[in-house]
Amino acid sequence: MALVWVNQVAQGTVSPFDRGLAYGDGVFATMRTTAANQPAAVLFIDYHLSRLQQSCLRLGMHWQASDALTSQLLSLATQYPQHCIKLLLTRGEGGRGYQAPTQIQINEIVSVTPIPEHYQQWQQQGIALATSPIALARQPLLAGMKHLNRLEQVLIKSQPLVANTQDWLVCDTDGWVIESSMANIFAIIDGKVVTPAITHAGVSGVMREQFIDALLQDGFKVMVKPMRFDDIKAAEHIVITNSLFGVVDVHTIDQFQFSRWTHTSRFRHVLSVNLPS
Repeated sequence: MALVWVNQVAQGTVSPFDRGLAYGDGVFATMRTTAANQPAAVLFIDYHLSRLQQSCLRLGMHWQASDALTSQLLSLATQYPQHCIKLLLTRGEGGRGYQAPTQIQINEIVSVTPIPEHYQQWQQQGIALATSPIALARQPLLAGMKHLNRLEQVLIKSQPLVANTQDWLVCDTDGWVIESSMANIFAIIDGKVVTPAITHAGVSGVMREQFIDALLQDGFKVMVKPMRFDDIKAAEHIVITNSLFGVVDVHTIDQFQFSRWTHTSRFRHVLSVNLPS
C-alpha cells in the first residue's frame, strides 16, 4: 500500500476537479530523511518549506506550513529513515476554467518512497550525461520554482538515454545550459565554481542553495551566470546536486571527459548527504 496522506489523512483522496490535476496549479518539494544511524530529521526542512511558501506567493497562493504538518513530516522522518518525502501543494478545487477562485483551500499531499538504490553508486562512481534534444522553454514568471507543470521533464525523460549515460544535460530554447533533467549543475573552471543563472528556466533546488553556501563558507569563489556549452567544455570538473543524492561528480558529457573533483566527498560530508553503502 502506498504511503500517502492528503491533508494529514492517511490514504486520503483528491477530487478529480482539483486544480493541481486539471492544470498543474501548484508546487512541490522533494525532501530526504536522515539515515537510521543519525538523529531523525528531514534535511533542510526549513529551506524546503520556505521555498514552497515563496513559490505559492508567486502563484498568488497564501500558504504557510502549519505546526501539525511540520510535526507530521518530522514524525515520518523518525518512522522512515533514509527515505524521500514529497510534499505537494495544489490550489484545490474551484474557479471557472483557468481562472482561479478568489477563495481557495490548498490541498497538502504527502508521500513517502525509498531513495533509489543506484544513487549510492552514483555518489561512489559519478555519472555520465548526454545533451538532451529537448529544450526548456524560457518563462521568467515560473523560473526557479518546482511547480507541478513538469511536461517538459516528462518529454525529456521519455527519450531513450544514450548508451552508458545516466541522465540528460538540458539547455533552454536559446541554447543556454540550465541543469540536468533532475539536478542543478556546477562547473569548476580555474578553481572557480560556476553555476547557471536560473532566471528564465529551470529549478533552483534547495541543495543548490546549500551547496553554494557551503562553498562560500569554505572560501571558494562562486559565480552564478548564464552559461553556454563552451563553459562546460572549459571545466576541469563538473558536479550536479539535488536533495536526494546530494552532490555527485559528472565524469562525461557527450564526448567530453572531466576528472573527479577532490572536494566532492568532503562537501557531501559537510552537508550530511552521504548515502550509506
